[in-house]
Amino acid sequence: MQFNIHEHPHRRYNPLLDEWILVSPHRAKRPWQGQQEAVSIDLLPAHDETCYLCAGNSRSNGTQNPQYETCYVFENDFPALLDEDIEFENQNKALFQLKPEKGINKVICFSPKHNVTLAEMDVFEIENVIKTWKEEYITLGSKDYINYIQIFENKGSVMGCSNPHPHGQIWAQSSLPTQIEKTQKSLQAYYEKNQISLLEDYVTQELQLQERIVIENDHFVVLVPFWATWPFETMIISKRHFGNLIGLTSKESLAFAEIIKGITVKYDNLFETSFPYSAGIHQAPTDKISHPEWHFHMHFYPPLLRSASVKKFMVGYEMLGEAQRDISPEKSAEMLRNLPNTHYKLIKKK
Repeated sequence: MQFNIHEHPHRRYNPLLDEWILVSPHRAKRPWQGQQEAVSIDLLPAHDETCYLCAGNSRSNGTQNPQYETCYVFENDFPALLDEDIEFENQNKALFQLKPEKGINKVICFSPKHNVTLAEMDVFEIENVIKTWKEEYITLGSKDYINYIQIFENKGSVMGCSNPHPHGQIWAQSSLPTQIEKTQKSLQAYYEKNQISLLEDYVTQELQLQERIVIENDHFVVLVPFWATWPFETMIISKRHFGNLIGLTSKESLAFAEIIKGITVKYDNLFETSFPYSAGIHQAPTDKISHPEWHFHMHFYPPLLRSASVKKFMVGYEMLGEAQRDISPEKSAEMLRNLPNTHYKLIKKK
Protein backbone atom coordinates (compact mmCIF):
# COMPACT_ATOMS: atom_id res chain seq x y z
CA MET A 1 0.00 0.00 0.00
CA GLN A 2 1.37 3.39 -1.00
CA PHE A 3 1.83 5.87 1.83
CA ASN A 4 -0.78 8.63 2.12
CA ILE A 5 0.08 11.45 4.52
CA HIS A 6 -3.64 12.14 5.08
CA GLU A 7 -4.54 8.52 5.88
CA HIS A 8 -1.63 6.62 7.37
CA PRO A 9 0.04 6.88 10.81
CA HIS A 10 3.43 8.52 10.63
CA ARG A 11 5.96 10.46 12.69
CA ARG A 12 6.92 14.08 12.05
CA TYR A 13 10.15 15.75 13.10
CA ASN A 14 10.25 18.98 15.09
CA PRO A 15 13.54 20.66 14.12
CA LEU A 16 13.21 23.31 16.83
CA LEU A 17 13.29 20.82 19.69
CA ASP A 18 14.93 17.84 17.95
CA GLU A 19 11.89 15.71 18.80
CA TRP A 20 9.37 13.54 16.98
CA ILE A 21 5.57 13.40 17.17
CA LEU A 22 3.24 10.55 16.15
CA VAL A 23 0.41 11.62 13.81
CA SER A 24 -2.62 9.34 13.35
CA PRO A 25 -4.82 11.14 10.79
CA HIS A 26 -7.08 8.12 10.18
CA ARG A 27 -8.46 8.50 13.72
CA ALA A 28 -9.86 11.92 12.81
CA LYS A 29 -12.62 10.10 10.86
CA ARG A 30 -14.42 9.61 14.15
CA PRO A 31 -17.75 11.49 13.97
CA TRP A 32 -16.88 14.43 16.20
CA GLN A 33 -15.65 16.84 13.52
CA GLY A 34 -17.97 19.79 13.05
CA GLN A 35 -19.75 19.31 16.38
CA GLN A 36 -19.88 22.40 18.54
CA GLU A 37 -20.86 22.66 22.18
CA ALA A 38 -21.07 26.35 22.95
CA VAL A 39 -20.70 27.21 26.62
CA SER A 40 -22.48 29.93 28.49
CA ILE A 41 -20.78 33.31 28.31
CA ASP A 42 -19.85 34.87 31.61
CA LEU A 43 -20.87 38.52 31.51
CA LEU A 44 -18.00 40.26 33.26
CA PRO A 45 -18.12 43.92 34.32
CA ALA A 46 -15.75 46.47 32.80
CA HIS A 47 -14.43 47.03 36.32
CA ASP A 48 -14.58 44.45 39.10
CA GLU A 49 -14.14 45.82 42.62
CA THR A 50 -12.87 42.42 43.82
CA CYS A 51 -10.23 42.04 41.07
CA TYR A 52 -6.66 42.58 42.23
CA LEU A 53 -5.62 43.64 38.70
CA CYS A 54 -8.25 46.29 38.01
CA ALA A 55 -7.22 49.94 38.06
CA GLY A 56 -7.43 51.58 41.46
CA ASN A 57 -7.94 48.31 43.34
CA SER A 58 -5.70 46.93 46.07
CA ARG A 59 -3.74 43.75 45.45
CA SER A 60 -3.43 40.93 47.98
CA ASN A 61 -0.26 42.44 49.47
CA GLY A 62 -1.97 45.78 50.08
CA THR A 63 -0.38 47.65 47.16
CA GLN A 64 -2.86 49.86 45.35
CA ASN A 65 -2.91 49.83 41.56
CA PRO A 66 -2.84 53.25 39.90
CA GLN A 67 -5.75 54.44 37.77
CA TYR A 68 -3.98 53.14 34.66
CA GLU A 69 -5.53 53.72 31.24
CA THR A 70 -3.37 51.54 28.97
CA CYS A 71 -0.87 48.85 30.05
CA TYR A 72 0.21 48.49 33.64
CA VAL A 73 3.34 46.56 34.68
CA PHE A 74 4.35 45.54 38.19
CA GLU A 75 6.63 42.99 39.83
CA ASN A 76 4.75 39.80 40.66
CA ASP A 77 3.61 39.74 44.28
CA PHE A 78 4.24 35.98 44.39
CA PRO A 79 7.28 35.51 42.13
CA ALA A 80 8.73 32.16 41.09
CA LEU A 81 12.17 33.79 40.92
CA LEU A 82 13.87 36.16 43.37
CA ASP A 83 16.18 39.08 42.58
CA GLU A 84 18.63 38.18 45.34
CA ASP A 85 22.30 37.19 45.46
CA ILE A 86 22.71 33.83 47.20
CA GLU A 87 25.96 32.40 48.52
CA PHE A 88 26.31 28.88 47.20
CA GLU A 89 29.01 26.29 47.58
CA ASN A 90 28.86 23.85 44.70
CA GLN A 91 29.03 20.31 46.04
CA ASN A 92 26.99 18.74 43.29
CA LYS A 93 27.34 15.11 42.36
CA ALA A 94 26.48 13.70 38.95
CA LEU A 95 23.00 12.55 39.94
CA PHE A 96 22.21 15.34 42.41
CA GLN A 97 22.92 18.58 40.55
CA LEU A 98 21.41 21.91 41.54
CA LYS A 99 22.24 25.60 41.39
CA PRO A 100 20.49 28.78 42.59
CA GLU A 101 18.50 30.67 39.97
CA LYS A 102 18.14 34.45 40.08
CA GLY A 103 15.52 36.41 38.21
CA ILE A 104 12.59 38.81 38.07
CA ASN A 105 8.89 38.09 37.51
CA LYS A 106 6.54 40.78 36.24
CA VAL A 107 2.83 41.00 35.45
CA ILE A 108 1.47 43.05 32.54
CA CYS A 109 -2.17 44.13 32.60
CA PHE A 110 -3.09 44.52 28.92
CA SER A 111 -6.02 46.84 29.53
CA PRO A 112 -7.92 48.52 32.38
CA LYS A 113 -11.07 46.81 31.03
CA HIS A 114 -11.79 43.70 33.06
CA ASN A 115 -14.13 42.18 30.47
CA VAL A 116 -11.98 42.00 27.32
CA THR A 117 -9.32 39.69 25.87
CA LEU A 118 -6.75 40.25 23.12
CA ALA A 119 -9.36 38.99 20.66
CA GLU A 120 -11.75 41.74 21.76
CA MET A 121 -9.23 44.58 22.03
CA ASP A 122 -8.63 46.82 19.02
CA VAL A 123 -5.40 46.63 17.06
CA PHE A 124 -3.97 49.84 18.52
CA GLU A 125 -4.54 48.56 22.06
CA ILE A 126 -2.67 45.38 21.16
CA GLU A 127 0.09 47.45 19.58
CA ASN A 128 0.50 49.21 22.93
CA VAL A 129 0.90 45.79 24.58
CA ILE A 130 3.65 45.00 22.07
CA LYS A 131 5.31 48.35 22.84
CA THR A 132 5.26 47.43 26.55
CA TRP A 133 6.74 43.99 25.84
CA LYS A 134 9.52 45.70 23.89
CA GLU A 135 10.27 48.21 26.66
CA GLU A 136 10.42 45.44 29.28
CA TYR A 137 12.65 43.28 27.08
CA ILE A 138 15.11 46.19 26.75
CA THR A 139 15.01 47.15 30.44
CA LEU A 140 15.31 43.64 31.85
CA GLY A 141 17.77 42.53 29.18
CA SER A 142 20.15 45.35 30.13
CA LYS A 143 20.76 43.73 33.53
CA ASP A 144 24.08 41.86 33.56
CA TYR A 145 22.71 38.66 35.10
CA ILE A 146 19.59 38.37 32.93
CA ASN A 147 20.27 36.03 30.01
CA TYR A 148 16.77 35.15 28.89
CA ILE A 149 13.35 36.82 28.98
CA GLN A 150 10.19 34.76 28.55
CA ILE A 151 7.09 36.78 27.70
CA PHE A 152 3.88 34.75 27.86
CA GLU A 153 0.14 34.69 28.52
CA ASN A 154 -1.98 31.97 30.13
CA LYS A 155 -5.57 32.53 29.05
CA GLY A 156 -8.46 30.70 30.67
CA SER A 157 -8.91 28.82 33.93
CA VAL A 158 -8.08 25.53 32.21
CA MET A 159 -4.57 26.93 31.62
CA GLY A 160 -4.15 27.79 35.30
CA CYS A 161 -5.17 31.42 34.97
CA SER A 162 -6.84 32.43 38.25
CA ASN A 163 -7.98 35.88 37.14
CA PRO A 164 -9.96 36.71 33.95
CA HIS A 165 -8.57 40.25 33.79
CA PRO A 166 -6.51 40.46 30.53
CA HIS A 167 -2.89 40.05 31.54
CA GLY A 168 0.36 38.26 30.81
CA GLN A 169 3.67 37.65 32.50
CA ILE A 170 7.39 38.13 32.02
CA TRP A 171 9.94 35.82 33.61
CA ALA A 172 13.51 37.09 33.25
CA GLN A 173 16.28 34.84 34.51
CA SER A 174 19.98 34.07 34.55
CA SER A 175 19.82 30.68 32.80
CA LEU A 176 18.33 29.55 29.51
CA PRO A 177 15.16 27.54 30.26
CA THR A 178 15.18 23.93 29.03
CA GLN A 179 12.96 24.51 25.96
CA ILE A 180 14.99 27.56 24.96
CA GLU A 181 18.28 25.74 25.40
CA LYS A 182 17.07 22.92 23.14
CA THR A 183 15.81 25.43 20.57
CA GLN A 184 19.08 27.38 20.78
CA LYS A 185 21.11 24.27 19.95
CA SER A 186 18.89 23.39 16.99
CA LEU A 187 18.85 26.94 15.57
CA GLN A 188 22.60 27.34 15.97
CA ALA A 189 23.41 24.00 14.32
CA TYR A 190 21.17 24.84 11.36
CA TYR A 191 22.59 28.33 10.95
CA GLU A 192 26.21 27.15 11.11
CA LYS A 193 25.49 24.54 8.45
CA ASN A 194 23.32 26.63 6.08
CA GLN A 195 24.18 30.27 6.89
CA ILE A 196 20.48 31.09 7.09
CA SER A 197 18.07 30.87 10.00
CA LEU A 198 16.04 27.68 10.29
CA LEU A 199 12.75 29.56 10.55
CA GLU A 200 13.57 31.85 7.62
CA ASP A 201 13.98 28.75 5.48
CA TYR A 202 10.92 27.13 7.01
CA VAL A 203 8.50 30.06 6.58
CA THR A 204 9.66 30.57 2.97
CA GLN A 205 8.79 26.95 2.14
CA GLU A 206 5.48 27.09 4.02
CA LEU A 207 4.48 30.18 2.03
CA GLN A 208 5.22 28.29 -1.17
CA LEU A 209 3.19 25.25 -0.11
CA GLN A 210 0.22 27.19 1.37
CA GLU A 211 -0.98 24.00 3.12
CA ARG A 212 -0.74 25.10 6.75
CA ILE A 213 -1.05 28.90 6.45
CA VAL A 214 -3.91 30.37 8.49
CA ILE A 215 -3.35 34.13 8.09
CA GLU A 216 -0.64 36.32 6.62
CA ASN A 217 0.03 39.99 6.08
CA ASP A 218 2.99 41.90 4.66
CA HIS A 219 5.23 41.16 7.64
CA PHE A 220 3.98 38.07 9.52
CA VAL A 221 2.53 34.61 8.98
CA VAL A 222 0.28 32.53 11.23
CA LEU A 223 0.58 28.83 10.48
CA VAL A 224 -0.01 25.44 12.04
CA PRO A 225 3.49 23.97 12.29
CA PHE A 226 4.18 20.81 10.30
CA TRP A 227 5.17 19.23 13.64
CA ALA A 228 2.36 20.75 15.78
CA THR A 229 1.50 18.81 18.95
CA TRP A 230 -1.70 20.47 20.15
CA PRO A 231 -4.81 20.13 17.91
CA PHE A 232 -5.01 23.83 17.02
CA GLU A 233 -1.46 24.90 17.80
CA THR A 234 -0.15 27.82 15.75
CA MET A 235 2.98 29.91 15.32
CA ILE A 236 3.39 33.54 14.34
CA ILE A 237 6.63 33.92 12.37
CA SER A 238 8.11 37.13 11.01
CA LYS A 239 8.73 37.16 7.25
CA ARG A 240 11.83 39.27 7.73
CA HIS A 241 14.74 37.80 9.65
CA PHE A 242 15.36 39.49 12.99
CA GLY A 243 15.93 38.02 16.41
CA ASN A 244 13.95 39.92 19.04
CA LEU A 245 11.37 42.62 19.79
CA ILE A 246 14.01 45.34 19.45
CA GLY A 247 14.18 44.56 15.75
CA LEU A 248 10.52 45.41 15.12
CA THR A 249 9.98 48.42 12.86
CA SER A 250 6.90 50.62 13.40
CA LYS A 251 5.16 48.96 10.43
CA GLU A 252 6.03 45.49 11.73
CA SER A 253 4.76 46.39 15.20
CA LEU A 254 1.38 47.29 13.75
CA ALA A 255 1.37 44.17 11.56
CA PHE A 256 2.25 42.03 14.59
CA ALA A 257 -0.73 43.52 16.45
CA GLU A 258 -3.00 42.82 13.48
CA ILE A 259 -1.87 39.20 13.24
CA ILE A 260 -2.32 38.60 17.01
CA LYS A 261 -5.81 40.06 16.72
CA GLY A 262 -6.50 37.86 13.70
CA ILE A 263 -5.54 34.51 15.21
CA THR A 264 -7.16 35.15 18.60
CA VAL A 265 -10.45 36.08 16.89
CA LYS A 266 -10.33 32.89 14.83
CA TYR A 267 -9.63 30.89 17.99
CA ASP A 268 -12.71 32.34 19.70
CA ASN A 269 -14.81 31.72 16.58
CA LEU A 270 -13.80 28.04 16.33
CA PHE A 271 -16.08 26.90 19.17
CA GLU A 272 -17.73 30.25 19.93
CA THR A 273 -16.05 30.54 23.29
CA SER A 274 -13.26 32.55 24.89
CA PHE A 275 -10.58 30.18 23.61
CA PRO A 276 -8.00 29.15 26.25
CA TYR A 277 -4.31 28.88 25.43
CA SER A 278 -0.78 29.39 26.62
CA ALA A 279 1.08 31.71 24.28
CA GLY A 280 4.58 33.10 24.36
CA ILE A 281 7.29 34.84 22.37
CA HIS A 282 10.51 33.03 21.58
CA GLN A 283 13.38 35.36 20.79
CA ALA A 284 17.13 35.73 21.18
CA PRO A 285 18.75 35.48 24.63
CA THR A 286 19.95 38.70 26.27
CA ASP A 287 23.44 37.35 27.08
CA LYS A 288 25.25 40.16 25.18
CA ILE A 289 26.19 37.67 22.44
CA SER A 290 25.18 38.02 18.79
CA HIS A 291 22.53 35.47 17.83
CA PRO A 292 22.00 35.53 14.04
CA GLU A 293 20.47 32.04 14.31
CA TRP A 294 17.40 33.34 16.13
CA HIS A 295 14.30 34.27 14.14
CA PHE A 296 11.43 36.06 15.91
CA HIS A 297 8.36 33.90 16.52
CA MET A 298 5.45 33.34 18.90
CA HIS A 299 3.77 30.07 19.92
CA PHE A 300 0.11 29.45 20.74
CA TYR A 301 -0.67 26.20 22.56
CA PRO A 302 -4.46 25.77 23.00
CA PRO A 303 -5.88 22.63 24.70
CA LEU A 304 -9.33 22.45 23.09
CA LEU A 305 -9.91 19.46 20.83
CA ARG A 306 -13.51 18.84 19.78
CA SER A 307 -15.56 21.65 21.28
CA ALA A 308 -15.60 24.33 23.94
CA SER A 309 -15.75 21.62 26.60
CA VAL A 310 -13.62 18.77 25.18
CA LYS A 311 -9.88 19.11 25.70
CA LYS A 312 -6.73 17.34 24.62
CA PHE A 313 -4.78 15.75 27.46
CA MET A 314 -1.19 14.54 27.41
CA VAL A 315 -1.66 11.12 28.99
CA GLY A 316 -0.63 7.49 28.56
CA TYR A 317 1.46 7.14 25.40
CA GLU A 318 2.17 10.89 25.28
CA MET A 319 3.66 10.84 28.78
CA LEU A 320 5.48 7.54 28.40
CA GLY A 321 6.38 7.51 24.71
CA GLU A 322 6.09 10.70 22.65
CA ALA A 323 3.58 13.37 21.68
CA GLN A 324 0.67 12.18 19.49
CA ARG A 325 -2.17 13.84 17.59
CA ASP A 326 -5.11 12.67 15.48
CA ILE A 327 -6.36 15.63 13.45
CA SER A 328 -3.63 16.53 10.98
CA PRO A 329 -1.94 19.95 11.04
CA GLU A 330 -3.20 20.49 7.51
CA LYS A 331 -6.83 19.88 8.57
CA SER A 332 -6.66 22.12 11.63
CA ALA A 333 -5.08 24.88 9.50
CA GLU A 334 -7.94 24.56 7.01
CA MET A 335 -10.55 24.77 9.79
CA LEU A 336 -8.95 27.89 11.29
CA ARG A 337 -8.35 29.52 7.89
CA ASN A 338 -12.02 29.19 6.89
CA LEU A 339 -13.38 30.86 10.02
CA PRO A 340 -14.68 34.45 9.90
CA ASN A 341 -12.27 37.28 10.65
CA THR A 342 -14.94 39.09 12.69
CA HIS A 343 -15.46 38.04 16.30
CA TYR A 344 -18.53 35.86 16.76
CA LYS A 345 -19.96 38.18 19.45
CA LEU A 346 -20.03 41.06 16.94
CA ILE A 347 -21.59 38.80 14.31
CA LYS A 348 -24.37 37.78 16.70
CA LYS A 349 -25.07 41.42 17.59
CA LYS A 350 -25.87 42.06 13.95
